[in-house]
Amino acid sequence: MFADRVILYCRAGDGGNGCSSFRKEIFVPRGGPDGGDGGDGGDIIIQADENKGSLGNLVGHRHWNSDRGQHGSGALCTGRCGKPTLILVPPGTLITDLKHGHLLKDLQRHGESVVIAKGGRGGRGNKRFATPQNRAPRESEEGHPGEYREISLDLKMIADVGLIGKPNAGKSTLLSRVSRATPEIADYPFTTKYPNLGVVNVGYDYEFVLADIPGLIEGAHAGVGLGHDFLRHVERTRLLVHLVEPSPMDQTDPLDNYAKIREELRLYDPKLAERPEIICVTKAELTDAATCAELLREVTGKEVFLISAVTGKGLPELTRLIIQRLAKLQPEPVTALLPSFPEVAT
Repeated sequence: MFADRVILYCRAGDGGNGCSSFRKEIFVPRGGPDGGDGGDGGDIIIQADENKGSLGNLVGHRHWNSDRGQHGSGALCTGRCGKPTLILVPPGTLITDLKHGHLLKDLQRHGESVVIAKGGRGGRGNKRFATPQNRAPRESEEGHPGEYREISLDLKMIADVGLIGKPNAGKSTLLSRVSRATPEIADYPFTTKYPNLGVVNVGYDYEFVLADIPGLIEGAHAGVGLGHDFLRHVERTRLLVHLVEPSPMDQTDPLDNYAKIREELRLYDPKLAERPEIICVTKAELTDAATCAELLREVTGKEVFLISAVTGKGLPELTRLIIQRLAKLQPEPVTALLPSFPEVAT
């Protein structure tokens, strides 16, 4: 089950009560206080785990409670602390406090964590209250309550490259051809109902993460269809690959479709319109694909590539170009790998 938004109710454990007791031993008439402190309550911690792909595992488990600390006892025995509760989420999860509305943490990398609710501190035993003036105190302290917090988890997938385009443009087919991902593929629109991630391996030296964003429609920026749910996953990508179908099933104009998707990106977030983009005309085996590509070149003034996920035409060149573009955006991890790949004309 895929889910990219969920609300959690988190209550940390209460602290244990301190103990009021006195040392009692034979032949020791004035043993003095020996009440131990209560243990601290368990925290609730959220941690990013790269093995998680969505928030689906949290949909049916929204209430989280940590163990409380044990009470202190005599002979200066401190109560056991409550065990912390660990919640695993995929990288790219934003944690928001629902009461105050502010962002608590943006977990972007594997292993990053944050304490959402702090466990209560254990109460002090009567030994802590002993002074030279009061050598036999009888008071002790109750444990402090643990924090309670209502939070919203929002997943914005972290991928190097995002595939965008109208429904049925061939995004899922392309993802399945260049990676080992197995998205649902069919000959009708809106087959993909949630984003899919795939790792594209180029040789033995380099790989990048490719995200298949479900098809966008006009009005997506305003929430038409599942616009907001789809567009939010484009925000984290560093490079966009815009797929244009030369002969849409709904008989619309491919150039108009391209312009509408670009406008939806701009209206949702102006920064997305400035994101580096590679334009590809899919289904190159069709007779009008070359004509569509030429018209797009004239209208946009950009290089347009012809690819076919069915025949494999243009796919090696596309992956090499993606590597070169990513190298310019983040040169450290990939610059050394570029000499082994021939340049692609842009």
